[in-house]
Amino acid sequence: MTVTAERPRTTIFKRPSSAYGIWSWLTTVDHKKIGIMYGYAAFSFFIIGGLEALLLRVQLAQANAEFLTAGAYNALFTMHATTMIFLFIMPASAAFMNYLIPLMIGARDVAFPRLNALSWWIFFFGGIFLYSTFVFGTSVAPVGPDGISGNLAAGGGPGSFNWLAASPDGGWFAYQPNAGPFYSPGTAMDYWALGLQIIGLASLVSAVNFIVTIFNMRAKGMRLLRMPVFVWMSTVVAFLLLFSIPIIAVALFMVTFDRQFGTLFFAPVGGGDPILWQHLFWLFGHPEVYILILPAMGIVSEVLPVFSRKPLFGYSAVVFAGAAIGFLGFGVWAHHMLASGITPVAQAAFGLATMTIAIPTGIKIFNWLGTMWGGRLRMTTPMLFAVGFIAMFTIGGLSGVTHAVVPSDWQQTDTYYIVAHLHYVLFGGSVFGLFAGLYYWFPKLTGKMMNSKLGKTHFWLMFIGFNITFAPMHWLGLQGMVRRTWKYAPETGLEPWNVVVTIGAFIIALSVAVFMYNWFHSRRHGVDSGFDPWDARTLEWAIPNPTPEYNFGVSPVISKLDHFWHLKYDQDDEGRAVRKDDADQIIAELEHVGLNPPEPIHLPNPSYFPLLMAAGFPLMFYGIIYHTTAWGKALIVIGAMVALTAVIGWAMEPVEEPHDEPSEERAEEVEAGV
Repeated sequence: MTVTAERPRTTIFKRPSSAYGIWSWLTTVDHKKIGIMYGYAAFSFFIIGGLEALLLRVQLAQANAEFLTAGAYNALFTMHATTMIFLFIMPASAAFMNYLIPLMIGARDVAFPRLNALSWWIFFFGGIFLYSTFVFGTSVAPVGPDGISGNLAAGGGPGSFNWLAASPDGGWFAYQPNAGPFYSPGTAMDYWALGLQIIGLASLVSAVNFIVTIFNMRAKGMRLLRMPVFVWMSTVVAFLLLFSIPIIAVALFMVTFDRQFGTLFFAPVGGGDPILWQHLFWLFGHPEVYILILPAMGIVSEVLPVFSRKPLFGYSAVVFAGAAIGFLGFGVWAHHMLASGITPVAQAAFGLATMTIAIPTGIKIFNWLGTMWGGRLRMTTPMLFAVGFIAMFTIGGLSGVTHAVVPSDWQQTDTYYIVAHLHYVLFGGSVFGLFAGLYYWFPKLTGKMMNSKLGKTHFWLMFIGFNITFAPMHWLGLQGMVRRTWKYAPETGLEPWNVVVTIGAFIIALSVAVFMYNWFHSRRHGVDSGFDPWDARTLEWAIPNPTPEYNFGVSPVISKLDHFWHLKYDQDDEGRAVRKDDADQIIAELEHVGLNPPEPIHLPNPSYFPLLMAAGFPLMFYGIIYHTTAWGKALIVIGAMVALTAVIGWAMEPVEEPHDEPSEERAEEVEAGV
């Protein structure tokens, strides 16, 4: 491979007004910048959700504590869970998908860059809308023009500025009729329902974009079974979103109509059925568990081979196990409802399905262990988090399988045993996996290395704090501590373990503070990573760090699974990896081409229309909440006009500037097939 310095360098077309500064972020359609914005927004919500959790633990550290009222406790645990699931883990996974999928498949961008920007801005405004309940929401039903109190009769306007009193308090699951208009009056639960509608729309838009990107924009030679496992898990997640988001969207619209327009979908007095909500919610909610965990499984499947110095053991088995998890995830939802009165036949069927879905999960775990077995392990910070993921997720999975036994589930449901299981899966699994990815791909993002000592300090603090926090919850649950309660009596003997749990929660908070210092300090003062700092296997490491705006100087051609690794290594007669003699030269040429593309590269123009269109949704939804007032009706009209104006502008806006004509020399080369 020979590249001459005389060739023209890359030409990136931008609008002059968006070439730098904050405007470049507001109008960007670059998948990498969108991924970065997703990541910072998700981590901000992680901090908020963590602070909410600490307040909950302070309340529970002492029997009969009065730190929080029952209403404030309900509001905090509702917003804590909602934030961590919908505003942290999902968008954090989306951050990795946005940044990495095009790089891993050899593409310049996603299939629909502006649609990608739209999904980000919809999510951003959805999160702001949801949390604006603290400012505008009410916990008491507004009074309508006819003097009747209640959302069924009226809308009203922003009232109470008590941020906890104005927060959704019906639980992140919003069981009906408890979260309906009669038992949860005011506007707080309306903000919750409509906020999730907006966030769900963002996920749906992203899912379509990722599916089209993965199936249509792979580099030449990258067959489906040559894709990295992370891309495969992202594909499964995209299909899960595509089929599950419409289910919760329908359910949330039914709740909104019950609360705002007097329908009775979930009101038994009018022939409605509260159990219908549970079926709809968990038919979405259990696939949602795999939406949260599969990206972390993909990350771990990329990290382990690199630091075990071995290929992923059973690549095809890991891929098909992920697809099986996604498929079976739609058949286990009612194990959340075994105590709701469903028939014994249904209980047995869903118990069996719960046992069955453990099989592909077990396949993945044994393949990860097989990858490490006999490898030359390098216990870097990403590797520590990956190994921690396997251990913690295995514990969470085993405690989850116990719920397949119906009598056991009856005894454990609504106890802290369930809280422990949930957190071992979603924190010990998803969050540990996400941190493994952050440390692993930090050089790709910044061109710097994170401090290893601080990273390992972060891991051990989080690992110890996590187990101190959530392991005792198993015992508390088996001793009868009920979840979703803000206090307990001293004679129950539950206080000592609750003190331990609260101490563990603050250790986790300390670990997050260490990570934040490491992240921001390393961005500015970290050691330069150079090219391929981990001796990695996948395609995103075949380009310079940090990633150029155009991704690849020359579109790659893929010949094998782990193509980049095979450029550097051969195998000897005994199957052991042997570094090629010209590996350093190959890497130097890849870096040179990555920084000096041989011909101009044209990328889509920035656009502010995705931002403008997304801004219309919260305006319309504010109007729906206060639709009985004149200003509420005006907000609906204004929001619709903003969105429609953006759609028209979007349709008329050119995708990119006119291309420069290639030089005569380059035209001759193209004609000659060079």
